[in-house]
Amino acid sequence: MILRVDGLDFQYRSTPVLRDVHFSVDEGEVLAIMGPNGVGKTTLLKCMNAIHRPSGGCVLVDEADVFRLRPDQIARRLGYVSQRAETGRMTTFDAVLMGRKPHIRWHVSEHDLRIVDSALKRLRLEKLSLRYLDEMSGGEVQKVCIARALVQEPRILLLDEPTSSLDLRNQVEILGLVRAVVRSHNVAAVMTMHDLNQALRHADKFVFLRGGAIHAAASRDEVTETMIEDVYGVRVQMVQVAGRPVVIPMDDTEERLLREHDHIHHQEYGISQ
Repeated sequence: MILRVDGLDFQYRSTPVLRDVHFSVDEGEVLAIMGPNGVGKTTLLKCMNAIHRPSGGCVLVDEADVFRLRPDQIARRLGYVSQRAETGRMTTFDAVLMGRKPHIRWHVSEHDLRIVDSALKRLRLEKLSLRYLDEMSGGEVQKVCIARALVQEPRILLLDEPTSSLDLRNQVEILGLVRAVVRSHNVAAVMTMHDLNQALRHADKFVFLRGGAIHAAASRDEVTETMIEDVYGVRVQMVQVAGRPVVIPMDDTEERLLREHDHIHHQEYGISQ
């Protein structure tokens, strides 16, 4: 077991956000944290990376308590890619090289440069190495952020909505890359996602959050229509396409939501039905 989250609680001021969250991830696994907006997915990732301090529980990476480690020690174990990448007047090469900071002592070594060069090639960014981030597309910037996390040589990648605002080609490429890195480097990845079908294609394990707590935890083969319906409030059907599970929202769900909207509208404006 490479990662264990044990009894994690978090609150903003006096408002509970996460309650008694438990799960674990092994080497070579990708875990997807799923749930509707505002349920605490990003907050959970930030707690795991010690950006937020939980009110209870612990996060263990190779049995080391993250909350007792120095920032540089955390960065060697956890590579975090936020949902909103900051762009600026920095080249791709320099941005990726920043990921080596936890390992650099007195100066940048040839070893550091080789690791950066390897990451740029792996993500096919070598031709953009001198391009400024503020001149690049969203997909290109996202690849730079992942490359920066990879050169940290972490045990675990934490990715917050890694395919947010990306086109289909970039979604498939980035998630495929994460899958390949996890398998080839014997590390693990935890990512928050909204796209159920992309998650079912690329993740091994799932944690479904509801009301700040885990409603269900399952492997890909154990995910059910009922789990999805309970968490998202949408009736769905799961079918197999080319040997892969695909989630299809049912047509009557849209009709029901429209009826509920019309009912609320009539109540607000006193319109008789």
